Amino acid sequence: MAYELHDWPLIQGRGEFVRLALEEAGAAYVDVAREDGIDGLVAGLDAPPRPPFAPPYLRDGDLVIGQTAAILLHLGPRLGLVGESEADRIWTHQIQLTIADAVAEAHDSHHPVASALYYEEQATEAARRAADFRENRIPKFLNWFERVLSANPAGPRHLVGTRLSYADLSLFQLVEGLAYAFPQAAERALGSTPKVVALHRLVAARPRIVAYLASDRRVPFNEDGIFRRYPELDG
Repeated sequence: MAYELHDWPLIQGRGEFVRLALEEAGAAYVDVAREDGIDGLVAGLDAPPRPPFAPPYLRDGDLVIGQTAAILLHLGPRLGLVGESEADRIWTHQIQLTIADAVAEAHDSHHPVASALYYEEQATEAARRAADFRENRIPKFLNWFERVLSANPAGPRHLVGTRLSYADLSLFQLVEGLAYAFPQAAERALGSTPKVVALHRLVAARPRIVAYLASDRRVPFNEDGIFRRYPELDG
């Protein structure tokens, strides 16, 4: 039975981290809202008895899982994208949660007051928030990932162990998003994190990822998603 991924159909949202894992594993999945529209997506948020808070959510048989990190925690062992030991699984999950923190801060750089307001209604606050994000937070996050790669006992090619994990795929997506939204700030920060750059290149060269990125299944970044390019916020 194919997995059902329920995510917003026209943006690269948090579901993109799940999509990359499914694509890399060659898993059978249905991108429900992209095929059937958003009516079912919205209706699923009211599904009893354990409704997800927001997209993305994954349906695996009778099991419905919300929150990107929780979805990947579930999928990791099933897709062969996490180590077999409990220590590796928990460490990979911890890295994924840190990536989620970075993603939330990237969103808040352009919507620091309220998600319900247009960017133009909070542009002044966004300028101040983005300045801190690009000068302090982007380097802090990327330097931490560099330290994790350097400290991996199995070598710096991967974040955990000797083989690709969903955390590697998610770091690739984070770097892609930062490079889109903050090209100048991301380039500066990546200049001091060569191991992160090497991992990004490794993921980008994997055959299934190459095929996915070239397909129409990969929705381009745009100014409705999490990572938005407003040149004035890049300094």
